[in-house]
Amino acid sequence: MKKQRKVIDVFNLSFLDVVSCGFGAIILLLVISKVSEPLVIEKMSVDLSGLIVQMEEELYDIRGETRIMNRQLTDKQTQLSESKEKLARLLGDLSKIKGQFKAARTDHASQTIIEKELQTARQTLSEEMRRLQNTYQPPKTDAVIGGVPVDSEYIIFIVDTSGSMQRYAWPLVRRKMEEILAIYPRVKGIQVMNDMGDYMFSQYSGRWIPDSPARRRAILKQLASWAPFSNSSPVEGITSAIRRFYASDKKISLYVFGDDFSRGSIQNVVDTVDSINKTLRGGERRVRIHAVGFPVLFTQAAAQMNVARFSALMRRLAEDNNGSFVGLNSLR
Repeated sequence: MKKQRKVIDVFNLSFLDVVSCGFGAIILLLVISKVSEPLVIEKMSVDLSGLIVQMEEELYDIRGETRIMNRQLTDKQTQLSESKEKLARLLGDLSKIKGQFKAARTDHASQTIIEKELQTARQTLSEEMRRLQNTYQPPKTDAVIGGVPVDSEYIIFIVDTSGSMQRYAWPLVRRKMEEILAIYPRVKGIQVMNDMGDYMFSQYSGRWIPDSPARRRAILKQLASWAPFSNSSPVEGITSAIRRFYASDKKISLYVFGDDFSRGSIQNVVDTVDSINKTLRGGERRVRIHAVGFPVLFTQAAAQMNVARFSALMRRLAEDNNGSFVGLNSLR
């Protein structure tokens, strides 16, 4: 007889007990975790408060160090500014010393160049000029003042009106013209031209200005603001004056004021003047040529040769035409 199999009931009492216990354990764990959560939050709050306090203290310390560093930075900046000012003063002193040294060296170099040019000019004198120089008889002592012959009856001023003369030498030019007029108490005629041959007073172009105290004052007054165009070369004025006013029956003195002769041949100028300022019997010239050199360009290295050329030219013309050359060493 076949046995019947025993039916197993899955949802019996034991299974339900186990399931109930499991749910109970889960509920118990949830209750326990909820009870401990405020303690964790409180502990975290305490920890964060301490951290904030610590960070605030560190921030305070950092601010204090920052103020100290700022003060130190300010002190360093002040020291740097003082050092820069001291350096600027030292550089200024150095530049001044260099300028004085350069000026002294330039003066020496200019003098050397002038001496060389003068020596060259003297060496180029022709035999005829040497003969005339040897036979030349100096004027009487009562007709000479300060080494300048003053026996002329007419005087002409040739004035360089270039920018360099106007800017640096004009007060001295006016004073020297006044001094020269003073050594001629009375003459028959006066004329003033610039180095281009332009007349100071157009109404007297090509003729003599009558001499009088009022005319002399007018000349000196006009000279203060007189500034016609100039190429800073005395050649045109000298040749124009001699060609226009030369006369065998007149004694004329020509005074050249200048500082520059930048171009042209010295010998050509000497030959030209020699041909128009004719020599009378006994070697006498009717037009004396005097010159005053102003030291305007001595401190300019690029113009040193021009200064030397002007000095050499005017020395030669003065020697050949019975005059005197005066080279000034200061603009005061």
